[in-house]
Amino acid sequence: MPEGFPDFRPGNVLSTAFTGTLTERCGDPVERIPVPHRLVDWLAMNGLAVDTCTDAQLDQARELREAIHLAATAAAVDDTLPTSAVRTINDHSVRGQAAAVLTAEGNQRWLLSSPSSVEDALGVIAADAIGIIAGERDGTLALCASPTCRAAFFDTSQSRSRRWCDMNTCGNRQKKARFAANRRKHAP
Repeated sequence: MPEGFPDFRPGNVLSTAFTGTLTERCGDPVERIPVPHRLVDWLAMNGLAVDTCTDAQLDQARELREAIHLAATAAAVDDTLPTSAVRTINDHSVRGQAAAVLTAEGNQRWLLSSPSSVEDALGVIAADAIGIIAGERDGTLALCASPTCRAAFFDTSQSRSRRWCDMNTCGNRQKKARFAANRRKHAP
């Protein structure tokens, strides 16, 4: 990753990984797509390569990200989905013109209508969010147990008992904190 920018957190589910471009929402927030070219980088990393992104498209992406976060959080706690979030997700879904294509290896990829169609890429992300929030995929939405994170994530573990959005960050941080607390508690 380029210097000066925080690394992206990879994810198995496109839409919740996208919401992870803003982390530590309940602590000191970390914006992982602060400038348009970082959105281009994130989209490429997730199979939605575009050539360019404008400031206005970055604003649209952030609007979609926050709408997905709000709707996924509400779904994770069995609350009513916010009307404005649903409207934003739906608007982005219908605006995109991407097409699912099958590769020779048997994988699905997305074909965007043009090399600069950020709107197509956002439409793919919105459609993914619709699928998980509507319960059309095997898994369940949950919230990260980290008090500074509280990110919505899609749990596909067999037991559906994951506690952390990412074990390598939030999970490890919490384990280290518990270990340090135990050491202090049992120190002579």
